[in-house]
Amino acid sequence: MSYFLRVACSFTMFGNLFDEDDSSVSYNQYGKGKKSKTKALEPPAPRQFTNLSGIKNQGGTCYLNSLLQTLHFTPEFREALFSLGPEELGSLEEKDKPDAKVRIIPLQLQRLFAQLLLLDQEAASTADLTDSFGWTSNEEMRQHDVQELNRILFSALETSLAGTSGHDLINRLYHGTIVNQIVCKECKNVSEKQEDFLDLTVAVRNVSGLEDALWNMYIEEEVFDCDNLYQCGTCDRLVKAAKSAKLRKLPPFLTVSLLRFNFDFVKCERYKETGCYTFPLRINLKPFCEQGELDDLEYMYDLFSVIIHKGGCYGGHYHAYIKDVDHLGNWQFQEEKSKPDVNSKDLQNAKEIDDPLMILKAILLQEESNLIPVDLLGQKLVKKIGISWNKKYGKQCGPLRKFLQLHSQIFLLSSDGSTVSLLKNCAPQAESSIQRSNPQIFKALTSESPALNDRTSCPHWFDINDSKVQPIKEKDIEQQFQGKESAYMLFYRKSQLQRPPEARANPRYRVPYHLLKEMDAANIELQRKRAEYDSTNNNFELHLHVGPHYHFFNGALHPVSQTESVWDLTFDKRKTLGDLRQSIFQLLDFWEGDMVLSIAKCLPAGLHVYQTLHGDDLTLGEIEIADEEDIFVWNGVEVGGIQIPTGSDCEPLLLNVLRLARSSNGAKCQQLTESPQVFPSNAEVGSVFPALAIPAGVVFISSAECSDEEGWTAIPPEDWRKTFREQGLRNGSAILIQDSSSDSNSFLTKQGECITSVNETNWIQVKNLCQLESEEEQVKIPATANTVVFDIRIKAIKELKLMKELAEHSCLRPIDRDGKLLRPVPDTCTVKEAELKMGSPLGLCPGKAPTSSQLFLFFAVGSDLQPGTEMEVTVEETVSVRDCLQIMLEKSGLPGDTWHLRKMDWCCEAGEPLCEEDATLKELMVCSGDTLLLIEGKLPPPGFLTVPIWWYQPCGPAEQWRSHQDQTSCPPSQGRVWGATTAQGAPGEAHAELSLRYVGDIEISEDTTLVELKSQAMTLPSFSEVFVPSPAFLRAWTMEGKCPGRLLRISQQQLRDYKLGRRTEICLEPLQKEENLGPQDVLLRTRMRLPGVRAYGPPVDLVWDTTRGWTAASLRRRVADFCCLPVEKIEIAKYFPEKFEWLPVSSWSQQLTKRKKKKKQDNLQGAPYYLKDGDTIGIKNLMLEDDGDFSTVRDDSGKEKQKQLALGRKSSQEAPRLQSSGTVSGAEASGRPPRPEASLSIHVGSFR
Repeated sequence: MSYFLRVACSFTMFGNLFDEDDSSVSYNQYGKGKKSKTKALEPPAPRQFTNLSGIKNQGGTCYLNSLLQTLHFTPEFREALFSLGPEELGSLEEKDKPDAKVRIIPLQLQRLFAQLLLLDQEAASTADLTDSFGWTSNEEMRQHDVQELNRILFSALETSLAGTSGHDLINRLYHGTIVNQIVCKECKNVSEKQEDFLDLTVAVRNVSGLEDALWNMYIEEEVFDCDNLYQCGTCDRLVKAAKSAKLRKLPPFLTVSLLRFNFDFVKCERYKETGCYTFPLRINLKPFCEQGELDDLEYMYDLFSVIIHKGGCYGGHYHAYIKDVDHLGNWQFQEEKSKPDVNSKDLQNAKEIDDPLMILKAILLQEESNLIPVDLLGQKLVKKIGISWNKKYGKQCGPLRKFLQLHSQIFLLSSDGSTVSLLKNCAPQAESSIQRSNPQIFKALTSESPALNDRTSCPHWFDINDSKVQPIKEKDIEQQFQGKESAYMLFYRKSQLQRPPEARANPRYRVPYHLLKEMDAANIELQRKRAEYDSTNNNFELHLHVGPHYHFFNGALHPVSQTESVWDLTFDKRKTLGDLRQSIFQLLDFWEGDMVLSIAKCLPAGLHVYQTLHGDDLTLGEIEIADEEDIFVWNGVEVGGIQIPTGSDCEPLLLNVLRLARSSNGAKCQQLTESPQVFPSNAEVGSVFPALAIPAGVVFISSAECSDEEGWTAIPPEDWRKTFREQGLRNGSAILIQDSSSDSNSFLTKQGECITSVNETNWIQVKNLCQLESEEEQVKIPATANTVVFDIRIKAIKELKLMKELAEHSCLRPIDRDGKLLRPVPDTCTVKEAELKMGSPLGLCPGKAPTSSQLFLFFAVGSDLQPGTEMEVTVEETVSVRDCLQIMLEKSGLPGDTWHLRKMDWCCEAGEPLCEEDATLKELMVCSGDTLLLIEGKLPPPGFLTVPIWWYQPCGPAEQWRSHQDQTSCPPSQGRVWGATTAQGAPGEAHAELSLRYVGDIEISEDTTLVELKSQAMTLPSFSEVFVPSPAFLRAWTMEGKCPGRLLRISQQQLRDYKLGRRTEICLEPLQKEENLGPQDVLLRTRMRLPGVRAYGPPVDLVWDTTRGWTAASLRRRVADFCCLPVEKIEIAKYFPEKFEWLPVSSWSQQLTKRKKKKKQDNLQGAPYYLKDGDTIGIKNLMLEDDGDFSTVRDDSGKEKQKQLALGRKSSQEAPRLQSSGTVSGAEASGRPPRPEASLSIHVGSFR
């Protein structure tokens, strides 16, 4: 036992030596014993390649960051704020004094802008600014609307700047006026009212873009006539009049807020308009202005910022696309940023010279006046040599400005350090000296990159997303026209506003001197902290194990002397392996001969050597040496005359060996002894017998997962040739040895009971599904987490007493709880890797398991997947979609080539088709176990659509529809017929039903027009029995929820513009006469109320021209003309079929318009009517029936059914709630309304 005690002591000794301890910090370079260090606090990261700074998000301040960046990139706003000195604003140092009047908000804004311009950090903080707002941490975590913030921030600034020279800053830059006029048609008297604005709010709903919205606001007139007359003060009576609005005064900077959020009064919830809304990069506002006698350039505005909102109306994220007017940033894309202008050969020569003076002189010689901003000089240096000044020369020469100051005999630096030039007498000498020394480098350094010329000529746009700043191209702005991520605020600047040349690429321009000093000092402090952190972060601890002070026994290395065998070394990981070797030579002055460095690891058995380190020119970081790494220093061959086994294959394992103890006379007693024993992990299990001097016996292993239980498994003799690692043994595993003279039936006796069975939780159940007869249908195979699936399969075949041939032609497949066979498990996997649970059932099935390069797929025919209808196939992962489709068609016995594949999605429905037929399954990310669906119908080529066509036959008035049927018979059905109540149709009666019949598919290009689609649909066989004179006699609708949805009105418009998508279906409605609806025409289904019976007549189509607006008065006049009734003798109402309700449509009174001058005209497109094509309008003749009831008997029954359904849902939800004793379910939690919105405010002191 003393032998094993030595092993244990050695292991304990190593364990104490290498335990991590972070309680102390060591500053010694060399030392003996354990060292530890504390990581320094990481300073802010420097600016990225764009050379622009972002702003940190405090948790929910992305809306604030986007607006602040927009104001920062408005140079006129920034410089106007900078022009206000401490004598007007006060000083931040005095803000805590009780009597001091410090205007904190503009001061903090100045400081933030200076940081964004000059401070070398990736992202600035707004913590000080939001503190000046009076915001708490809760406010900084709460999301708000950026349009609301824009108005509140401007108001706070106006209050803060009261009494200073900047009191009119906001009005001077952003203030404009609108004039509203009402012109009397009788006396031509003009009544006008002027309104001020700091931003224009424009509609998004039912508007194609910004120019269209401005046209509706400032070009179109609202006419007061008929029952909506205007009370003229001059005429003193109600007269006809026209109301209009115009822009009277335009500001230098125009802010446009888009109304993307609306309220659905039917669903009682907010929603976001995500439709396409265009806006130009340059806009001419002359058509919308009151006076247009000035030159067009006076009305031209350029877009310079777009604030974008991503998400819904209850949450999301803001970021901004901003134009860098002054070219402060490096507008260079990722693929270009690492490409220097110098070619590789010249750059190599330049590196040999490595003279910063030469490179800086060459760059300055390119400038016509030899004058350049220092920051621009740094950017040009990056472009020339491909690396920044700090990285290339920072350690050697210090900061760039300091280097220029030290060489004042060559460079002339301005007093504020913002610009630099070559001294006049040095310029010719510098040029000639560079040309003489190396003309190739002079030519390369002074040549201007064509890419740079291209970049300076085009607008520099950046995507500023909190801390991240990325360059974008101008065309990327078009991606924000529509979608959940779309433009929310637009910022335009007058095109005539020109920036001075000295402001270009000069971030120090107009920055106050005290802020320049503060930023320069902050940059020096940042550089110091980064250098300190860099040094601390790049130093790590290495544990050197000196080979001559070790000896090898019992399969591992052990120290001879604890004090001399291990040395600790603090080393810089940026240095090379050769540097490390040299340092160790200096440390170990006694070393003689070759020195080999190898990675070692301290294991329970002792120290083990792994791979040898090579590549003296590589850094330790490149070799991937980790902190606290163990390095074995030796000659690479032997230690103490013994050759050392190295590598992970022969890693020593410390196993706990259990044997029956022997008494003093040699007889065995019923008591187990445990002793540690070391074996190489690549040694055979059978080697345990000669190591223990046992001629033969039985080996039992215990699962580490069940070490607290008596779970033992006997290893068959044929498996003794396997290694310990293949058997799943690891450090600390236990093995029990029974020699051949022991009882063969039991290996352990405990408390008088014989344990002969395997632990019940350490098995896998295997069922015989090979359709071969066996004595047992299923067996339990002992297994551990590291048992290989192949061994389980072979043992199952033996215990089931099946044919040996199955070993080559069978596989194991998991069985789910529904009895379905899942994909086969690869033979090479372990139980753990295959994610099999102990006790889980597996099916022994015919057929080989797929290899690592193969895919096992399920497939079925059609989209209506039924249990048990799936088929299986194994294909190579490199097979193309086309070949996979053919394999599945052959296996399913389906003829023809009019099929395509779709991948089944997570809700077991047909997902998107696999369109790229030549792509491999691997490229399309198809995985083993996926289900593919064979869908009938060939996919159209790229740019083409396969459009299912339906025949839409609303049963209208008998004389209208039946007369048409007298000429032709109804179109026959092709297998699918729907009879449903249309969402647009009227309610209630039999004639309210519509009929939809599928007539076939057509394949058509997205570039074709709507009229061509109708013409092609008329060629379908089903249309041969229907008389349709021309496509103009067909009306086209999209299908939404098995009902007609959107009306496709413009015949000559391309299908691509309708954005139909791959799954869109079209229904065609026959007409009695040609129809050519214009963009302003609305199609409505009108139904006349039958007096006394609570019912309606058949629907009749009505076309309403909305050119003069979507007003209730206009619709009432159109309906009255259509019915030949006086407008005052009718009432109309819109029908909501999903709610079985009618909503009367009435004009808003003139008195209401007068009281609320800013109230917009009533628009039936908006709440609460949301009128659209196909809606049902009920008409009541007040001369026959004058009550206010529009409902029908069917409406009453429909509401009653809805009420019963709601009560049923409520009771079903309350039952589990009562059972769970008040616990709120996840469904209920997800259905909660969003938390109430909190108002946004900025607290400002009074300075008036």
